[in-house]
Amino acid sequence: MIKKGERFLEEVTNHIKSKEAKKFVAAELQFHLMKTKNSWIEKGLNEEEAEEQAVAQMGSPVVLGQELNKLHRPRIDWFIVILLVAAMGLGFLPLVALGNAGFMDTGYFLVNKIVVVLLGIAGAFGMALVDYRKFEKLGWLFYLVGTLILLLVSYTPNIFMNGVPYIKIGPVTIESLMALPFFFLAWASFFNNSSLKVWKLGMLFLLSLYLFLLIPNLPAAFIYIVMVFVMLWWSRLGRKRALVITMVPSCLFVIGGLLLWSTLKEYQLQRILGYLHPEKYADGAGYMYLRLKELLSEAGWFGVSGQAEFLPAAHTDLVFASLTYYYGYSFALILVLILVFFAARMLVISQQVKGHYGKLLLVGGITLFAVQFIYNVGMIIGFFPITSISLPFISYGLMPTMFNAFLMGIVLSVYRRKNLYSDGAICR
Repeated sequence: MIKKGERFLEEVTNHIKSKEAKKFVAAELQFHLMKTKNSWIEKGLNEEEAEEQAVAQMGSPVVLGQELNKLHRPRIDWFIVILLVAAMGLGFLPLVALGNAGFMDTGYFLVNKIVVVLLGIAGAFGMALVDYRKFEKLGWLFYLVGTLILLLVSYTPNIFMNGVPYIKIGPVTIESLMALPFFFLAWASFFNNSSLKVWKLGMLFLLSLYLFLLIPNLPAAFIYIVMVFVMLWWSRLGRKRALVITMVPSCLFVIGGLLLWSTLKEYQLQRILGYLHPEKYADGAGYMYLRLKELLSEAGWFGVSGQAEFLPAAHTDLVFASLTYYYGYSFALILVLILVFFAARMLVISQQVKGHYGKLLLVGGITLFAVQFIYNVGMIIGFFPITSISLPFISYGLMPTMFNAFLMGIVLSVYRRKNLYSDGAICR
């Protein structure tokens, strides 16, 4: 390009503060300059004259630079930030309620919770500063890391909690849930790559699912399955292929479930029947369902008054039940609305993002968040079997908090750069 065009680009980009936006705008303007210049050359002008006409056609570099700076300045979705801080703050209430009821010494747990919340907020904002577009070419690396985590947990566990293996290395606990963020980023990359064959995607999915089931961690496997199949519908494979790919394993799952029913062990059968008919198994697998129903019926709109009753896992998996019991249905409704606003806001942002990869990330993020939220609330009110799925930002624990903070960080990163997508829109 002749120097006049280079000077024009330099003058325009001098008015743009964001380094990411500078590169994006320079590439877009250079494309348009070359396109306009070539059109003038075709009309009979020489290269230098065509360059001058192309630059003149672009307008004032000062005005253009100022307008593009406004358009492409990094943005923060303050609505997500406010929701994040509010949800993190509400996560302290279960500990306060349990401490006031005399069921735990809250000092230790509150300190840990403060540390976890600070780490979660720092993680979310740190991820927001990272350019999510750099992840697109690292899909295979993310898949490899996720696979290695599952292999590590499967074959070298040193502690077990509720039958699920973990690895403890000093203060750090490695669990299968840590693999989900890596697989999430991997599948966003895979589904955005139209050159990957269906059979390759199938093999990648079956291998990772096998490792989840090998551990076994059925809640994580369930979340993973839903995430992959929802993202599939927004992939570059198209809706018709997505329908076929969804229907085939769904039919196989139903047939396999019917065939395996007769091979279930006694305790597995008891758990299923306890969920379906809790009254008949009140002394066993149905006890917790009846207990939750009883406690929720006592809550009222503003919680219990007087002597409170003990509820197991009141600050972890059953935290929604304990919050409803101690603070009432009015508080539970507020909490549900806050979590619904998270999903709704992510959905709105997904409609604003131009890049397909960014949309895939938001679709996957919404799915991962919504599955946890809907399932946790659903199992408390008896719609789903009770299992170890946390309530986002409310359940106590480092990994669940960091996992959901990571998702919000991805959302903030995509929103921050939602206008930095090369679709030829500048100066059209």
